[in-house]
Amino acid sequence: MTDQPCDEEPPEHLRYRRYLQALEDASEADEVALVATVLHDPHVSMAEAAVNRHLEHRATHLLTNPAFTAWAQTFTTAIGDRPFLARRLREWILLRAVALDEPWTAEELTTASDWFQRTASVALIVTSPEALRLLAERGRTRRVRNAASRRLQHADQQQPDSIHKS
Repeated sequence: MTDQPCDEEPPEHLRYRRYLQALEDASEADEVALVATVLHDPHVSMAEAAVNRHLEHRATHLLTNPAFTAWAQTFTTAIGDRPFLARRLREWILLRAVALDEPWTAEELTTASDWFQRTASVALIVTSPEALRLLAERGRTRRVRNAASRRLQHADQQQPDSIHKS
């Protein structure tokens, strides 16, 4: 057992909340240094969870903004060699490419994580019929395949009648 009373919150939980608040309040100029500080926390999984949550928050808000590319490059430096965080950032970059009709490959979509495939199959910003068709046919899980199929059917139903008439 532990020496800690049951009603006390573990210190890493308190640090996690403080890190999230500090990351949210950080200026762009301070973000990299703060991410590095968080990632030096002795509780590695908690630190990476806090940085991942911040990454998702920032990526969501910047996804279609031209500033995303510079931010992603800077963030890549900030997270260093953390495999999970590096992969998640690469997948946000891929999601942006698909959403903005920039170059991507079928292999990138089909080998991406379950998280990516679920997100791409339901995110309204992803409208690429090619990407949705690929996920509907080759998505890793039934959930992804079904969601992408529904999105494709919905898109087909939204086409104006003049397109369907010959």
